[in-house]
Amino acid sequence: MQHFLIRRGLYVILMLVLVSIVGFVVINLPPGDFMDAYLARMQSSGTEVDKEMADNLRKNYGLDKPLYVQYLIWFFGVVRGDFGWSFDHQIPVSELVGERIALTLVISLSTLIFVYAAAIPIGIISAVRQYSLTDYTVTVFGFVGLATPNFLLALLLMYLGFQWFDADVGGLYSTEFVNAPWSLARLVDLLQHLWVPVIVLGTAGTAGIIRVMRATLLDELRKQYVITARAKGSREINLILKYPARVALNPIVSTVGWLLPEIISGAAIVSVVLSLPTTGQLLLRALRTQDMYLAGSLILLLSFLTVIGTLISDLLLALIDPRIRMES
Repeated sequence: MQHFLIRRGLYVILMLVLVSIVGFVVINLPPGDFMDAYLARMQSSGTEVDKEMADNLRKNYGLDKPLYVQYLIWFFGVVRGDFGWSFDHQIPVSELVGERIALTLVISLSTLIFVYAAAIPIGIISAVRQYSLTDYTVTVFGFVGLATPNFLLALLLMYLGFQWFDADVGGLYSTEFVNAPWSLARLVDLLQHLWVPVIVLGTAGTAGIIRVMRATLLDELRKQYVITARAKGSREINLILKYPARVALNPIVSTVGWLLPEIISGAAIVSVVLSLPTTGQLLLRALRTQDMYLAGSLILLLSFLTVIGTLISDLLLALIDPRIRMES
């Protein structure tokens, strides 16, 4: 197990370095840089900036250096815990993204818990009661959930909340808690608003996991060891939970690696629709303004969460199925 953890840890470090390089290069692929975008905005508002001032600003920001030098300065700063300076917001990146990345993580983990807590029992019931009314209802829900875009579901919930309950379901806080310091009252208010993005982001994932759990468990229930156990008089619920359901969890657990990035990427669009103070809106603005240190740091942090999700998936698989440890 120790060698397993060491290998996976080295993969995580290598992957994050590669993501940081690719992300930094892609961010800087559009022509120009932050100063060009900034000058264009200034000129569109009627403010003229002379060339000498623009050159001085570009030099102060380090934008006159080659791209690989800019990357190395930023990367070694990240290693020391310094994510650089946000050109657009004029504050350190770490101060800007601290609470937002925490809220993104809270929403993502809450959504994962919701997805698995709902999908696994429903998938088991759907498989055990194959071709029943329950199975058909779950199947319809699965297809509708997979086909409905997250942002459309968010708009629908906002409309229903406003029309039926005269309530604004957008945001993560009530008006009086938006800029308030952290307290128990603010935490309770956050939990009261958290269910909307969790349902929006978790619907498609829940529907997909239900279908996977149902199909995998049905395959296990037809195997000879289950038939033999039934013939020996084992209780049905004990039989299903002890052997077939446990084996059917393998592909479910392995989906943590791709479900987490799917939730995080979906949260970027949903955060705009629901006005959530997460990294989504911040990342979109950083990409539009070519605020490269902010955009690069956000991509790196979100990639870190994704890679950690994959690592957790590997560890859970190794715990559930010892054969994976032997082969890895």
